[in-house]
Amino acid sequence: MDQKEINKQILKRLKRLESVVFDNKKSKDKLLENKFKDFKGITGGIRLLISKSFFKGKKRAFDEIKKDLNKNDYYSSRQSIQASLDQLSTSKGPLVKIKEGKKNYYAERK
Repeated sequence: MDQKEINKQILKRLKRLESVVFDNKKSKDKLLENKFKDFKGITGGIRLLISKSFFKGKKRAFDEIKKDLNKNDYYSSRQSIQASLDQLSTSKGPLVKIKEGKKNYYAERK
């Protein structure tokens, strides 16, 4: 291999690495796409709502979330829905929990 070919290979690898490291939107979308492929269980139902942009730009109350889960054929108890929402609203989760008085609201994390 001559120096031109080596430089070409290095530049190709560098572009690929930079696209993964610095292009947050595309890499984040790919991570979310892989993470949300499986919509099993009530947590999967909430992930389905996230993928449909249900939480985007608007905070949602528990009753709204439960109603929309039922529309998408996800039926479960209040406790299991609440547990899944709590699991998805951790510091690294896709949702954020907003407390207003005694009520909790959920929105998509930016």
